[in-house]
Amino acid sequence: MRNADEQVEILINNAGFGLRGRFVELDASREREMIDLNIGTLTDLCRAIAPQMVEQKSGAILNVASTAAFQPGPNMAVYFATKAYVLSFTEALHEELKPHGVKVSALCPGPTRTEFGEVAGIKTLGQFDRLAMESEPVVRAGLEGLESNEAVVIPGATNKIGAWSTRLAPRSVVRRIAGSLKF
Repeated sequence: MRNADEQVEILINNAGFGLRGRFVELDASREREMIDLNIGTLTDLCRAIAPQMVEQKSGAILNVASTAAFQPGPNMAVYFATKAYVLSFTEALHEELKPHGVKVSALCPGPTRTEFGEVAGIKTLGQFDRLAMESEPVVRAGLEGLESNEAVVIPGATNKIGAWSTRLAPRSVVRRIAGSLKF
């Protein structure tokens, strides 16, 4: 519980995890835990902090989504869907809170060298590792984007191209390509 005298200046919602595998074969309770953390906890923390930020007419919220948010993700269906929620929710908050002096950004990294791949069950040394960025430039991009109040921050040229190219292709093509990636 927050002390009444404390003021949160920046909220960074970076807790989350993914699971790789076919939806019907993954552990249902573990998938639910992913939804609860990636969506529920993120939403609850924003709800707990945003009113105070609006009242003080300042503050910043950085929600970590993913380039996964831009397309459906066969073999990681629930994870991709949770990140689509984070992106959509954050863009909405960005517009709602901007008139009150509160900055809100969605950080949408692609593969990043953290323990995420191991926890998610993604094979290392595959496409994930070849495309992965170091965590430091991802963090820097997120904080700089938040400072500039960018609604969506996608670090790295390859990630930007990948995320925005999904807008140009039919979704049927996008989901087949996403499903064919070997991680």
